[in-house]
Amino acid sequence: MARGWESKSVEEQQAASATPTQLKQRLTPDQIARQRQAEGLSLARKSVLQQLQSVQDPRHRQMLEHALADLDAKLARLG
Repeated sequence: MARGWESKSVEEQQAASATPTQLKQRLTPDQIARQRQAEGLSLARKSVLQQLQSVQDPRHRQMLEHALADLDAKLARLG
């Protein structure tokens, strides 16, 4: 039973890995750049949110909230 589960997982992983490659071929260089920029902004946003959970200083919290608002605005512009 475990062997069947493992082979099914491998098949799913192979199918999933084939899909992004096919999508990348259809994207223009500009679309790829925008996608990478959006991914970078999303990672930065996630980092800021994690910092907000542990910050104690009100001035630092305010700075992080401004950074978060800026990141949200940039993500909204990217669409």
